[in-house]
Amino acid sequence: MTDTAEVRANPMETLSALPPEETERLTTDIVAALKTVFDPEIPADIYELGLIYKVEIKDDRAVDVMMTLTTPNCPAAGELPTMVENAVASVPGVGVVSVNVVWEPVWSPERMSDEARLVLNMW
Repeated sequence: MTDTAEVRANPMETLSALPPEETERLTTDIVAALKTVFDPEIPADIYELGLIYKVEIKDDRAVDVMMTLTTPNCPAAGELPTMVENAVASVPGVGVVSVNVVWEPVWSPERMSDEARLVLNMW
C-alpha cells in the first residue's frame, strides 16, 4: 500500500513491487520490441516516429501501452495496435498487454526522433 503523505510529497515517484533492475530490463526490452514494429507505409519504426505516448509496467507485469497513429485515417489503423500488442507480449516476463489508441495529443512530425527524420529525409 502506498503512503499517501509520501505520494503528496513526491508525486512523480513511481513505486513498484518489481525490483528496479527488473523494471529497467523490461523497459529496455519493451522499447526494443516496439522498434521492430513499422508503419507499413513509412520506413521508420513506430517508436522513433513518436507514436508511442506511454508504456506502463504494472506490479503484476501487465503492460499498458498508449499510442496514436499519424492520422485517424491511417490505413494501418486496424493492424498496428495488434502488431504493438504482439511485439510487447513477446518480451520475456511481460504479462497481459493492453494497447489503447488515443488521438490527444494529436501526433505531429515534431514527435519524431532524429533517427526517423534521417530515414525520412525530413530535416
